[in-house]
Amino acid sequence: MKISAELTLTPLKEDFEPPIKAFIKTLRDSNFVVLENPLSTQIYGDYDALMKFLTDSIKAVFEKEAAVVLTLKLIKGDRSNYVPSF
Repeated sequence: MKISAELTLTPLKEDFEPPIKAFIKTLRDSNFVVLENPLSTQIYGDYDALMKFLTDSIKAVFEKEAAVVLTLKLIKGDRSNYVPSF
């Protein structure tokens, strides 16, 4: 089963950009399709493989950062080719 995930990492500190950039680079270095915009990053792939990858990647950020919020949305299906129809 394919899924789409949208993630927004929000470190709760003044110098918030380095952890965000490092997290996005981790996502980019994966074998999954990754799309970015100014507000979030989307990643697409097989449910089991993607969830394992996300669990490990999120845990690594949480262990490194003292205070951080991660917003995650999951959608069943691969929506990487979405084109608005209006």
